[in-house]
Amino acid sequence: MKIVIAPDSFKGSLSAKEVAEALEIGIKKVYENAKIVKVPMADGGEGTVESLVDATGGRIIKAKVRDPLFREIEAFYGILGDNTTAIIEMAAASGLPLLSKEERNPLVTTTFGTGELISDALDKGCRTIILGLGGSATNDGGMSMAKALGAKFFNAEGQEIGLGGESLGQLTTIDLSGIDKRVKEVNFIAACDVDNPLCGERGASRVFGPQKGADEEAVEILDRNLLNYGKVLVQTTGKSILDYPGAGAAGGLGAGVLAFLNAELKRGIDIVVEVTGLEKEMKDADLVLTGEGMMDYQTAFGKTPYGVAKFAKSYNLPVIAVAGGLGKDAHTLYEKGFDSIFSLVDKPMTLEEAMANSKTLLEDAAERIMRTLRITLMKR
Repeated sequence: MKIVIAPDSFKGSLSAKEVAEALEIGIKKVYENAKIVKVPMADGGEGTVESLVDATGGRIIKAKVRDPLFREIEAFYGILGDNTTAIIEMAAASGLPLLSKEERNPLVTTTFGTGELISDALDKGCRTIILGLGGSATNDGGMSMAKALGAKFFNAEGQEIGLGGESLGQLTTIDLSGIDKRVKEVNFIAACDVDNPLCGERGASRVFGPQKGADEEAVEILDRNLLNYGKVLVQTTGKSILDYPGAGAAGGLGAGVLAFLNAELKRGIDIVVEVTGLEKEMKDADLVLTGEGMMDYQTAFGKTPYGVAKFAKSYNLPVIAVAGGLGKDAHTLYEKGFDSIFSLVDKPMTLEEAMANSKTLLEDAAERIMRTLRITLMKR
């Protein structure tokens, strides 16, 4: 029996690799000789670097960069097992968790540090760079990312404009002559799970600005400035990105990676499946186990277990999920490719207790699942 274990992390508790290892222990208590293939997964958001590094035998790289308020911090990214592919979560350098609630202000926050991470990956010889666009604290359209790579942005007087979304209203000219030449030699792929355009009612500023600290007045300024920025981008690059699905991701960084890096925007789970070789492992499997910390109706909106189930069903494989908890309308997932869903909680306990004991609880849940399956197999 070949079993593919492909879970996401249990946020705040276990990494995807640790979840897979715990499930394997439980399975082996019942089927000692089962062939187990562990594929740590993610959906392109938080935890993607760790999952892909674990899945490919890669390594974590630390680098000194600028945070969203231009303070020096130590950020990280991953280089995968092939030694030529980098995986960067923009949130590691330009993310909302790096700021206190009082510091959040998308008029001034920047993606400069993300550009510095890209530059460091180029220095390490990477030829493919995967960018996760989730969790940003910024609304600068990726201007500062490009500035870190050598681009220059000028106002009508020929002066360089400042960093941050507030400065984009002054922009009239972009000079790309100084941008790092290696950018054209690298394949950029951006993990993007939203289809928001750059501006307007569904744009970066109106939809995501408030959660980054923008009040109503700031949202209006940011949206107007991104519109100006988008028009100058079109004039400079010839790429019509204003209404491109996903251009509004990460405060308009989607537009920036399209314009300056010629990136391809793809769903995060699709990128992870491709990089990990998950689909190949499914071709001769008998069962797929997946899961995440909480599963509910939103799991079907492109989260990791749903992506795993979708690929598994293309090979008519049974799919069982294990979650830390089951939320609203979790039963609807049975129509989305899941054959059964188990909660690891086996008695009344607090969230803190469940998180503290999640490894043991996962082992026990996997053992119960396999003992139930053994009953069915014995009757064949």
